[in-house]
Amino acid sequence: MEDVEAAFRGDPAAKSVPEVILAYPGLEAVVVHRIAHYFWEADLPLIPRMMSESIHGKSGIDIHPGARIGRRFFIDHGTGVVIGETTVIGDDVKLYQGVTLGALSVRKEEGNVKRHPTIEDSVTIYSGATILGGSTVVGARSVIGGNVWLTHSVQPDSKVYLPEGGDPLVERRGSR
Repeated sequence: MEDVEAAFRGDPAAKSVPEVILAYPGLEAVVVHRIAHYFWEADLPLIPRMMSESIHGKSGIDIHPGARIGRRFFIDHGTGVVIGETTVIGDDVKLYQGVTLGALSVRKEEGNVKRHPTIEDSVTIYSGATILGGSTVVGARSVIGGNVWLTHSVQPDSKVYLPEGGDPLVERRGSR
């Protein structure tokens, strides 16, 4: 229910809780992930992989069952979201469509190492952002702008965005 409440609070277009429960594909993908993750943690990998691929086909949201996701998670307009196996997501995180939380490398021999980023609490990641790498940490309360390509960590309370025609900028609250 916390995910439902996060979706309802996080989307000004949501008119009711029943609407969120019945019509939000991001919520459905998160609910399926939470069940699949339970089986993944119980060392039953085939069932959760089937579950995640089924909801991926239906919603366009690809969450590996190994990903660890905190409380009150909301995916808005979720088509094209990809969340890799070793991703760790904190509480109160919001993602928009086309976000990738992926690996820098896909070599088979690195299959058992942390390859995907960590997203700390209360982070918002806007459309089309790509965040890669197992050592990449997005600090709490940060905002990652649309279409940003990020392969390094950012401090808590940062704002990372692409100015028109420029390289990504990082600002911290209280600094210039």
